[in-house]
Amino acid sequence: MSFSPIGDALGASLNAKGPLKKQLEAVQVVELAEQAFIELFGTELGSHAKPQFLKNRTLTVACTSSALAQEIRLNQQKIVDSINKKLGANEVDRIRYLA
Repeated sequence: MSFSPIGDALGASLNAKGPLKKQLEAVQVVELAEQAFIELFGTELGSHAKPQFLKNRTLTVACTSSALAQEIRLNQQKIVDSINKKLGANEVDRIRYLA
């Protein structure tokens, strides 16, 4: 029996388009969305939009007010484009907001 280094095994898992790779991409999308909200709305307002998860290319965001949800809706394409550009791939198609 031969053993392979854990780094090689993890690298292969992350390079394959498997569940681990998808989860890593979803976490990256959430982090990039937080950055995009702060860049677009500023620290004060942007911190009230909390990206929750990515499912079926839809990013779900919890908002502290319906006014913020409306601002996100109005700027949805700009936010989606910013996230996809930073990610280097088109992983997000739309945003779903919870107010």
